[in-house]
Amino acid sequence: MSAEHARSWQQLPKQSPKTDQKQHAKVKRKGWITRGEKLVYTIFIAVFIIAGIFLVSYSSTTDTLNRDLQVLEQHVKTQTVINEELVFEQKELSRPERILAVAKEKGLKIQDTEVKQAETFNN
Repeated sequence: MSAEHARSWQQLPKQSPKTDQKQHAKVKRKGWITRGEKLVYTIFIAVFIIAGIFLVSYSSTTDTLNRDLQVLEQHVKTQTVINEELVFEQKELSRPERILAVAKEKGLKIQDTEVKQAETFNN
């Protein structure tokens, strides 16, 4: 009997497929970031990007102003050199010896007088 009993156990009717199926429950996966955190992170990133754009714009403006300032300083230096050359030329041309030589070339007669350098007075 034991052999038949064992066979009966082996030949038990399999359970119907309906009872074999597992029931699937829908599980909502929660993200590791909540909606509030997403909002805070989005605002933080937007502020960071706007601050970066402002910083780059400010740096660009400052750089442009510095370049313009350097160009103006170069113009001032050039004009200063030109002015100094003109002052030197004025002093050379207003020497009494040169004035006497030009007067003699033009036919003017100088009678025992001393030629002095004229100076301007700012009143």
